[in-house]
Amino acid sequence: MENLSGKVALVTGASRGIGRAIALALAKVGADVGINFLNCAEDAETAAEEVRGYGCRGGIFQADVSIASGVQRLIRGVEEQFGGIDVLVNNAGIASPRRIEEITEDDWDRTIAVNLKSCFLATQAALPGMRARRWGRIVNLSSVAAQTGGVIGPHYAASKAGLIGLTRSYAQRLAREGVTVNAIAPALIETEMVTSNPNARPDLIPMGRFGLPIEVAQAAVMLTLNGYITGQTINVNGGWYMN
Repeated sequence: MENLSGKVALVTGASRGIGRAIALALAKVGADVGINFLNCAEDAETAAEEVRGYGCRGGIFQADVSIASGVQRLIRGVEEQFGGIDVLVNNAGIASPRRIEEITEDDWDRTIAVNLKSCFLATQAALPGMRARRWGRIVNLSSVAAQTGGVIGPHYAASKAGLIGLTRSYAQRLAREGVTVNAIAPALIETEMVTSNPNARPDLIPMGRFGLPIEVAQAAVMLTLNGYITGQTINVNGGWYMN
């Protein structure tokens, strides 16, 4: 495909950071974009205005994607406003840096719910339409932490490693149905989540700098335009982890 004209994309956690960059990059190649947010309504509306500036439809949808009722309302809202969802980008996530001895059961449960369970819920809800149309693209935002342990903690690394397994399993089962499922594993991208973490330093990266949100977004666009890549994890990490 040369562009996503006529396609509808939903990006979770898209009011700022990587999600916002992906939403705008998808609009640049012609997709109408639903921008999911939890708390930052003003940021989400600004992002939607930028989407509309590219001549595409842009809308904001508030939902907590870590709970089933929130996801069901989100998917229903996007489908009612824009039609079926063709591209799903599971980007919503949290990062709570903890030392091993500090991690609580609540830390674990919340991180798994927001980073991993949300992906499962949104994918399950969006898949029926994709399978009926025999066309779909699902992109899950994992992390270099899944491969190296990262700088946040085992709870975060486990949630992001789970996303890679989830990606592969869906990809295997959907390969003959026109639906591709891939993951992106960024490392230390210059967002508020990273710059507020004192353990995140540019010198950890072989390239010596934080990545840019647009550099992750470019990988997401590539995966939505390509129909022969599935079950893969694309590393956007400045050389921190190589495979």
